[in-house]
Amino acid sequence: MVLSGIREVIWKGMEASNRTISERLLLMAQVLEILDENPFKVRAYRRASEIIGRLATPVAGLSITDLDAMEGIGEGVALKVQEIASSGTFRELEEALSRIPPGLIDLLNIEGVGPKTAKTLWQKMNITSVADLERAARARRIRALKGFGEKKEALFLRSIARQKTPATRMNREQADEIIAVIRTVMKEGTWTVAGSYRRGKSTVGDIDIVTTDDPRRVNSLLHGISDEMIDVGDKKTSFRCRGSRVDVRFTSPSMFGSMLLHLTGSAAFNIRMRELAISKGASLNEYGIVYTSQGISKEFSREEEVFFYLGLDFIVPELREDWGEVEAAHSHTLPTLVEQGQIRGDLHVHSSWSDGSMDIRSIARAGEELGYSYLACTDHSSSLGVARGLDEAALKCQAHEIEMVNRDTSCHILHGIEVDILADGSPGLPASALRDLDIVIGSIHSAFSQESDVMTRRIISAVSHEDIDIIGHPTGRLLGQREAYAVDMQRVIAAAAATGTALECNASSFRMDLDDLHIREAIQSGVKISIGTDAHGPRELHYLPYGLGLCRRGWATPSDLLNTLTCQEVLEYVS
Repeated sequence: MVLSGIREVIWKGMEASNRTISERLLLMAQVLEILDENPFKVRAYRRASEIIGRLATPVAGLSITDLDAMEGIGEGVALKVQEIASSGTFRELEEALSRIPPGLIDLLNIEGVGPKTAKTLWQKMNITSVADLERAARARRIRALKGFGEKKEALFLRSIARQKTPATRMNREQADEIIAVIRTVMKEGTWTVAGSYRRGKSTVGDIDIVTTDDPRRVNSLLHGISDEMIDVGDKKTSFRCRGSRVDVRFTSPSMFGSMLLHLTGSAAFNIRMRELAISKGASLNEYGIVYTSQGISKEFSREEEVFFYLGLDFIVPELREDWGEVEAAHSHTLPTLVEQGQIRGDLHVHSSWSDGSMDIRSIARAGEELGYSYLACTDHSSSLGVARGLDEAALKCQAHEIEMVNRDTSCHILHGIEVDILADGSPGLPASALRDLDIVIGSIHSAFSQESDVMTRRIISAVSHEDIDIIGHPTGRLLGQREAYAVDMQRVIAAAAATGTALECNASSFRMDLDDLHIREAIQSGVKISIGTDAHGPRELHYLPYGLGLCRRGWATPSDLLNTLTCQEVLEYVS
């Protein structure tokens, strides 16, 4: 998100988040590009912004030496980071901003307007704000600019209208629903979803499709499923489906691999791949590789061929973020990531004993259908009254029912509880109720507004509790509804590593918590990850691949997850 009016920010001494620092550095890159400054300098700021934006460890408190040692930062940017940490901005950015009209940065939030377009609108038409752009577009003056036209003009107006009622990013379940609609018009075997969806991200902006199908056939059918056709062409068609944008890129079978690679990777990953090609005297784009000096070009029908041609091992889509995977692929040290077929069970499911819709036998049958060896029934504790939680007496009754079901099912039901972590860090049930359970998840469901140190000590208290095996949805976020509560995950991860407590990757499409950055940091610290769907009904049991995708983004191998253990091994781990 681009922040305008930065000179008016009142900095009150709070510690700058990685997101804030990343945004300031990105803003610098955009302003420099508008000013047509050195492209290498622009690229350096963009790269630093991307690196800091994806780090789990806060950089505001790091020394110049530590920052300079980070690949892609350097001493110059390190000094800017410290300026931002202390004041919310930095002198060079303020000077650059003073050279452009204040409202020009806001144009970058409009679809179709990048720094170069913003510069053209400013210099050719004296458009310096969103209001100026809207007036010019309504007066049909934009189409007079070379390279713009009526379609671009209409795109600006639609984007401005949408900006007044901004859309949120989709969760993965919403994206799946749109993809299911798209599937009804696409010919099987001719298309693949690319972009952030294919990389397994927790939320998705636009949906990108790569296809070798006939554009005329596809375009004629897309009208039937679209809310709005944005642009129709033989190379690219864009439309809206259920309010979200879908971009379809048409390519030939011989170029499918390079096109899919280009549209799957993050911007930082694609830059790194292009740099690698340049080091070999070639250029890489969505159409293939070209040796300009020799006039030689090569097309790729499969992604694997591109990686092999550049001397790399194949990098799976979830890792294509420029988080060190290109270097690992070059040195043949990529991890062997966990796969769906290695998952033996789901470790967080609710039954009708609390607020779920399935009885115990239904859960067992669903587990059998999914091919699981076990499912953990982890209903809420009685301290969470709104969920009809279980007390000690109810747990004993439930234990009997689970024992009876386990006598004739191939999917073993682990008897557990999702116990509240109370405001003081203690569990919402006594030790006598917890110690005989197979598995105990400790989760926060109240007092979300505690300040960071209090919240962190609260969770660490639960991590250190002898009866709590897993910390559920550790940051408490609800995608699009509630931000993560203030918690120092580095301290929590360190505590979990010391006690052997697992951290949950809650696979609910509404949570996706832990996210990839914290999963990777936890794994690097030796902490086990537990995937749980938090399912309250049969449909939600199918959320598990969402969590698996996050774990793969966090570089998780089979040995990093509890879910790859046998039932007996799980019981031994948490005992």
